[in-house]
Amino acid sequence: MKKGDDKVQYRKFGKLDFEVSALGFGCMRLPIIDGDTAKIDEAEATRMVRHAIVHGVNYVDTAYGYHGGKSESFVGRALQDGYRERVKLATKCPVWLAETHEDFDKLLNEQLERLQVDYVDMYLLHALNAKSWQAAYDLNVLDFVRRALADGRIKHAGFSFHDELPVFKEIVDAFDWDFCQIQLNYMDEEYQAGLEGLRYAASKGLAVVIMEPLRGGRLTNNVPEEVQAIWEQAPIKRTPAEWALRWVLNQPEVTVVLSGMSMMDHVVENLRVAADAGANTLTEQELAIIDQAKEFYLNRTKVKCTGCDYCMPCPAGVAIPRLFSMYNEASIYNLNPENVAKNYGRMIEEKMGADLCVECGQCEAACPQNITIRQHLKDLHAALQRP
Repeated sequence: MKKGDDKVQYRKFGKLDFEVSALGFGCMRLPIIDGDTAKIDEAEATRMVRHAIVHGVNYVDTAYGYHGGKSESFVGRALQDGYRERVKLATKCPVWLAETHEDFDKLLNEQLERLQVDYVDMYLLHALNAKSWQAAYDLNVLDFVRRALADGRIKHAGFSFHDELPVFKEIVDAFDWDFCQIQLNYMDEEYQAGLEGLRYAASKGLAVVIMEPLRGGRLTNNVPEEVQAIWEQAPIKRTPAEWALRWVLNQPEVTVVLSGMSMMDHVVENLRVAADAGANTLTEQELAIIDQAKEFYLNRTKVKCTGCDYCMPCPAGVAIPRLFSMYNEASIYNLNPENVAKNYGRMIEEKMGADLCVECGQCEAACPQNITIRQHLKDLHAALQRP
């Protein structure tokens, strides 16, 4: 549904009786000063957020830890002057900081103070996985959620998610959630919750908020010439970002797509796309073009590791699946070699690097994919070290 020719489209928020903009403003990658993520360029970021709201965006998402803990306070200031009343405001509970049940209330109250509000519209348990969900559940987090709903500090309850599909379904079924937030893009159809999780949650009446539609910028930065050539063959010329956003918005079960916009050009482009891209609007030819780009990326995968963890724990401490994921991402998305080397260096410092492999072969005996793990570890160690 569309409200005005120059504004984003709107979608019903799951089983609830209101609509939100198909594009949401994610406040995790705001413009910063001197490369310091804790120093938000407040003037420019405020201009961007308010421009998006004026042009129809009515969903603003932040979290306790974004931008070194400064995002919520920034959002509170950016939504002054009447902008708060024009949006659904979402933030997230850092469940990993709760050591007692009472900590949940303390954290929420601190967040309300940071945001300068009496309530938030959307409150999520942040970044749940099997371990953090169990820990929060054991602290009776659901009793806290019920209490916060009852006293009006939060209007709607949900969770964001980073784990495997069975864990996602378990959490969906554990409570009468209003919504959830998952990672989804054309490269991640079967990653974490994936398309199956999207459809499962929607079938239960949950609104589904999408994060990482551009895979953290990997689908738009340093685009290989071969992928750019694939986009160029399309009858309608679009940027890599537009292709990625349109793929997500093409899914009818998607409620709102969060974009972490770091410059005004991103806001303008995303607004334009969200004013036009609807569910089931991509043609078969366009979907085939996206599949070609995906196939090219997948063909650059160095190790066909599925992350099943059967090879773990490694007796020498090597973080095998994590290393292979890093290796693959560096190859697939043309990541900056210096940044990759820096991240790999941290893993070596933390005693998880491939340099610790003693070639015992235990991992290969357990691997259902019959991967030659020992050789791949040697290859990645040579490739990922500082150039």
